[in-house]
Amino acid sequence: MYTVALTGGIASGKSTAERLFAALGVEILDADLIAREVVAPGSEGLARIVEAFGTSALTADGTLDRKAMRERVFADAPARRTLESIIHPRVRATLKSRAQAAGGPYVMLVIPLFVESGDYAWVDRVLVVDVPRETQIDRLIARDGISREQAEAMLDAQATREQRLAAADDVIDNRADPDSLKAAVELLHRRYLQLAG
Repeated sequence: MYTVALTGGIASGKSTAERLFAALGVEILDADLIAREVVAPGSEGLARIVEAFGTSALTADGTLDRKAMRERVFADAPARRTLESIIHPRVRATLKSRAQAAGGPYVMLVIPLFVESGDYAWVDRVLVVDVPRETQIDRLIARDGISREQAEAMLDAQATREQRLAAADDVIDNRADPDSLKAAVELLHRRYLQLAG
């Protein structure tokens, strides 16, 4: 199965691009959704998180307390690396097995933390949705109602724009209007159909 990883920084327009590819009939596998599955109650992933962080990582009903964990690891880089070492390998393995079982000419893997999360050597192509850092900050402030400092901290926790672009086979510049994004997606879809052969 031909695989295309779709990534980009926060507030770059990944979700919009994903919806446009899905509307063209492309099968989408979303790493964020799989990340929730691999830490569901009763999963080995959740057991490992409790082992590493204690029961304070859980809500009263035994699910992962995402908000508390986000706050905890955001302020503590070693804790973040520990959490990522539990979640990322499980997400990668699940994405790979589902990609191999997918139908259609190609499958799109939506992986927001593609650059940060490790070995995806098995992916055929990487598509980055890109906007300048200032655009990301403006969009984050408008979308989430947060301060500039919070927006900058969120961006600083991700790979840099340069790191993402270095990993890219294809880039969509998403500074323009929605019609331009749609046209870019349609063009790449035709190209991926050819590459998938």
